[in-house]
Amino acid sequence: MFSILAQPFGWILQFLYGLLGKYWLAILIFSVVVRLALYPVHKKTIMSTVGMAEISKKSQEIQKKYAGDQEMINKKTQELYAESGYNPMGGCLPMLIQLVVISGLFILLRNPMNYYTDEKMVFAIHESFLWIKDLCQPDPWILPILTGIATFFAMNMSGSAETMAGNAQGNKGMNMMKYVMPVMLMWLAHSYPAALAIYWTIGQIILIFFNLRFKKLKEELAAGKATTKRKKK
Repeated sequence: MFSILAQPFGWILQFLYGLLGKYWLAILIFSVVVRLALYPVHKKTIMSTVGMAEISKKSQEIQKKYAGDQEMINKKTQELYAESGYNPMGGCLPMLIQLVVISGLFILLRNPMNYYTDEKMVFAIHESFLWIKDLCQPDPWILPILTGIATFFAMNMSGSAETMAGNAQGNKGMNMMKYVMPVMLMWLAHSYPAALAIYWTIGQIILIFFNLRFKKLKEELAAGKATTKRKKK
Protein backbone atom coordinates (compact mmCIF):
# COMPACT_ATOMS: atom_id res chain seq x y z
CA MET A 1 0.00 0.00 0.00
CA PHE A 2 2.74 2.47 0.99
CA SER A 3 4.59 1.83 -2.28
CA ILE A 4 1.72 3.66 -4.00
CA LEU A 5 2.85 6.84 -2.22
CA ALA A 6 6.49 6.36 -3.18
CA GLN A 7 5.86 7.30 -6.82
CA PRO A 8 4.18 10.70 -6.24
CA PHE A 9 6.74 11.49 -3.52
CA GLY A 10 9.42 10.68 -6.10
CA TRP A 11 7.88 13.12 -8.57
CA ILE A 12 7.71 15.85 -5.92
CA LEU A 13 11.32 15.41 -4.79
CA GLN A 14 12.49 15.20 -8.38
CA PHE A 15 10.67 18.47 -9.15
CA LEU A 16 12.12 20.17 -6.07
CA TYR A 17 15.62 18.98 -6.95
CA GLY A 18 15.26 20.37 -10.47
CA LEU A 19 14.10 23.66 -8.97
CA LEU A 20 16.68 23.93 -6.15
CA GLY A 21 19.65 21.95 -7.45
CA LYS A 22 20.37 20.34 -4.06
CA TYR A 23 18.99 17.00 -2.92
CA TRP A 24 19.23 17.79 0.80
CA LEU A 25 17.39 21.07 0.18
CA ALA A 26 14.65 19.22 -1.69
CA ILE A 27 14.25 16.90 1.33
CA LEU A 28 14.14 19.89 3.70
CA ILE A 29 11.51 21.76 1.66
CA PHE A 30 9.44 18.60 1.34
CA SER A 31 9.48 18.18 5.13
CA VAL A 32 8.41 21.81 5.63
CA VAL A 33 5.55 21.45 3.13
CA VAL A 34 4.27 18.27 4.84
CA ARG A 35 4.37 19.89 8.29
CA LEU A 36 2.63 23.05 7.09
CA ALA A 37 -0.07 20.91 5.48
CA LEU A 38 -0.57 19.14 8.83
CA TYR A 39 -0.68 22.37 10.84
CA PRO A 40 -4.52 22.65 10.91
CA VAL A 41 -4.78 19.03 12.09
CA HIS A 42 -2.22 19.60 14.87
CA LYS A 43 -3.91 22.83 15.92
CA LYS A 44 -7.35 21.26 16.16
CA THR A 45 -5.99 18.30 18.13
CA ILE A 46 -3.98 20.40 20.59
CA MET A 47 -6.71 22.98 21.12
CA SER A 48 -9.26 20.27 21.90
CA THR A 49 -7.21 19.21 24.91
CA VAL A 50 -7.97 22.47 26.71
CA GLY A 51 -11.43 21.19 27.60
CA MET A 52 -10.27 17.71 28.54
CA ALA A 53 -9.97 18.51 32.25
CA GLU A 54 -13.72 19.06 32.51
CA ILE A 55 -14.42 15.97 30.39
CA SER A 56 -12.13 13.87 32.59
CA LYS A 57 -13.92 15.06 35.72
CA LYS A 58 -17.36 14.26 34.28
CA SER A 59 -16.11 10.87 33.10
CA GLN A 60 -15.01 10.01 36.64
CA GLU A 61 -18.44 11.05 37.92
CA ILE A 62 -20.08 8.71 35.40
CA GLN A 63 -17.88 5.83 36.52
CA LYS A 64 -18.80 6.41 40.17
CA LYS A 65 -22.51 6.85 39.46
CA TYR A 66 -22.83 3.72 37.32
CA ALA A 67 -20.19 1.59 39.05
CA GLY A 68 -20.70 -2.06 38.13
CA ASP A 69 -22.69 -1.28 34.97
CA GLN A 70 -20.04 -1.13 32.25
CA GLU A 71 -22.60 -0.90 29.45
CA MET A 72 -24.15 2.24 30.96
CA ILE A 73 -20.70 3.71 31.64
CA ASN A 74 -19.75 3.23 27.97
CA LYS A 75 -23.06 4.72 26.79
CA LYS A 76 -22.84 7.81 29.03
CA THR A 77 -19.17 8.31 28.18
CA GLN A 78 -19.94 8.25 24.46
CA GLU A 79 -22.73 10.75 25.02
CA LEU A 80 -20.32 12.97 26.94
CA TYR A 81 -17.80 12.89 24.08
CA ALA A 82 -20.56 13.64 21.56
CA GLU A 83 -21.84 16.63 23.55
CA SER A 84 -18.38 18.08 24.04
CA GLY A 85 -17.27 17.42 20.47
CA TYR A 86 -14.14 15.72 21.77
CA ASN A 87 -12.74 12.75 19.84
CA PRO A 88 -10.50 10.55 22.05
CA MET A 89 -8.77 9.22 18.92
CA GLY A 90 -8.19 12.67 17.45
CA GLY A 91 -4.70 12.96 18.92
CA CYS A 92 -3.61 9.91 16.92
CA LEU A 93 -4.44 11.46 13.54
CA PRO A 94 -1.28 13.57 13.03
CA MET A 95 0.94 10.64 14.01
CA LEU A 96 -0.94 8.24 11.74
CA ILE A 97 -0.56 10.63 8.81
CA GLN A 98 3.14 10.99 9.56
CA LEU A 99 3.58 7.21 9.69
CA VAL A 100 1.92 6.88 6.29
CA VAL A 101 4.12 9.61 4.80
CA ILE A 102 7.36 8.30 6.29
CA SER A 103 6.54 4.75 5.19
CA GLY A 104 6.13 5.96 1.62
CA LEU A 105 9.38 7.94 1.87
CA PHE A 106 11.19 4.95 3.36
CA ILE A 107 10.27 2.83 0.34
CA LEU A 108 11.28 5.65 -2.03
CA LEU A 109 14.61 6.42 -0.38
CA ARG A 110 15.60 2.77 0.08
CA ASN A 111 15.12 2.10 -3.67
CA PRO A 112 15.14 5.60 -5.17
CA MET A 113 15.91 4.71 -8.77
CA ASN A 114 12.77 2.58 -8.93
CA TYR A 115 10.74 5.78 -8.66
CA TYR A 116 12.92 8.57 -10.09
CA THR A 117 12.73 9.00 -13.87
CA ASP A 118 15.42 11.67 -14.33
CA GLU A 119 18.93 10.23 -14.78
CA LYS A 120 20.39 13.19 -12.87
CA MET A 121 18.85 11.73 -9.71
CA VAL A 122 21.35 8.84 -9.88
CA PHE A 123 24.01 11.29 -8.72
CA ALA A 124 21.73 13.52 -6.66
CA ILE A 125 20.80 10.79 -4.16
CA HIS A 126 24.49 10.30 -3.33
CA GLU A 127 25.19 13.97 -2.60
CA SER A 128 27.01 14.93 0.58
CA PHE A 129 25.63 17.30 3.20
CA LEU A 130 27.73 18.79 6.01
CA TRP A 131 29.41 15.77 7.70
CA ILE A 132 27.25 13.26 5.83
CA LYS A 133 29.18 11.84 2.87
CA ASP A 134 26.26 10.10 1.16
CA LEU A 135 22.59 10.95 1.73
CA CYS A 136 21.60 7.54 0.42
CA GLN A 137 23.53 5.79 3.21
CA PRO A 138 22.89 5.80 7.00
CA ASP A 139 24.76 8.21 9.23
CA PRO A 140 26.09 6.10 12.13
CA TRP A 141 25.98 8.54 15.06
CA ILE A 142 25.41 12.28 14.80
CA LEU A 143 22.17 12.31 12.78
CA PRO A 144 20.53 9.48 14.79
CA ILE A 145 21.33 11.36 18.01
CA LEU A 146 19.85 14.58 16.59
CA THR A 147 16.79 12.60 15.50
CA GLY A 148 16.30 11.25 19.02
CA ILE A 149 16.80 14.64 20.69
CA ALA A 150 14.41 16.47 18.34
CA THR A 151 11.78 13.74 18.76
CA PHE A 152 12.08 13.84 22.56
CA PHE A 153 11.57 17.60 22.79
CA ALA A 154 8.68 17.57 20.27
CA MET A 155 6.91 14.77 22.16
CA ASN A 156 7.65 16.33 25.54
CA MET A 157 6.09 19.62 24.47
CA SER A 158 3.10 17.82 22.93
CA GLY A 159 2.69 15.91 26.20
CA SER A 160 2.26 19.16 28.10
CA ALA A 161 -1.19 19.37 26.51
CA GLU A 162 -2.20 16.17 28.32
CA THR A 163 -0.82 17.57 31.56
CA MET A 164 -2.84 20.77 31.15
CA ALA A 165 -5.92 18.67 30.52
CA GLY A 166 -5.40 16.69 33.70
CA ASN A 167 -5.66 13.40 31.82
CA ALA A 168 -3.83 10.99 34.10
CA GLN A 169 -4.06 8.06 31.73
CA GLY A 170 -2.83 10.20 28.84
CA ASN A 171 0.01 11.52 30.99
CA LYS A 172 1.19 8.02 31.85
CA GLY A 173 1.12 6.86 28.23
CA MET A 174 2.82 10.02 26.96
CA ASN A 175 5.53 9.88 29.63
CA MET A 176 6.38 6.36 28.54
CA MET A 177 6.27 7.10 24.80
CA LYS A 178 8.40 10.25 25.01
CA TYR A 179 11.31 8.06 26.15
CA VAL A 180 10.61 4.93 24.11
CA MET A 181 9.97 6.64 20.76
CA PRO A 182 13.20 8.73 20.60
CA VAL A 183 15.33 5.71 21.51
CA MET A 184 13.56 3.57 18.93
CA LEU A 185 14.04 6.22 16.22
CA MET A 186 17.72 6.61 17.13
CA TRP A 187 18.17 2.89 16.66
CA LEU A 188 16.28 2.88 13.35
CA ALA A 189 18.25 5.88 12.06
CA HIS A 190 21.39 3.73 12.15
CA SER A 191 19.96 1.64 9.33
CA TYR A 192 17.83 3.89 7.13
CA PRO A 193 19.12 6.50 4.63
CA ALA A 194 20.39 9.80 6.03
CA ALA A 195 17.92 11.63 3.77
CA LEU A 196 15.02 10.03 5.64
CA ALA A 197 16.53 10.92 9.03
CA ILE A 198 16.91 14.52 7.84
CA TYR A 199 13.24 14.58 6.81
CA TRP A 200 12.10 13.33 10.23
CA THR A 201 14.46 15.56 12.23
CA ILE A 202 13.46 18.72 10.34
CA GLY A 203 9.81 17.80 10.83
CA GLN A 204 10.28 17.42 14.59
CA ILE A 205 12.08 20.77 14.82
CA ILE A 206 9.18 22.44 12.99
CA LEU A 207 6.76 20.66 15.36
CA ILE A 208 8.63 22.17 18.32
CA PHE A 209 7.96 25.67 16.95
CA PHE A 210 4.33 24.72 16.33
CA ASN A 211 4.05 23.57 19.95
CA LEU A 212 5.42 26.90 21.17
CA ARG A 213 2.66 28.61 19.19
CA PHE A 214 0.07 26.13 20.47
CA LYS A 215 1.15 26.77 24.05
CA LYS A 216 0.29 30.47 23.74
CA LEU A 217 -3.03 29.67 22.08
CA LYS A 218 -3.93 27.16 24.82
CA GLU A 219 -3.15 29.69 27.54
CA GLU A 220 -5.26 32.34 25.79
CA LEU A 221 -8.16 29.91 25.29
CA ALA A 222 -7.98 28.63 28.86
CA ALA A 223 -7.92 32.20 30.18
CA GLY A 224 -10.93 33.05 28.01
CA LYS A 225 -12.93 30.10 29.36
CA ALA A 226 -12.05 31.00 32.95
CA THR A 227 -13.26 34.57 32.37
CA THR A 228 -16.54 33.30 30.88
CA LYS A 229 -17.19 31.08 33.91
CA ARG A 230 -16.58 34.00 36.32
CA LYS A 231 -19.05 36.19 34.39
CA LYS A 232 -21.72 33.47 34.56
CA LYS A 233 -21.32 33.26 38.32
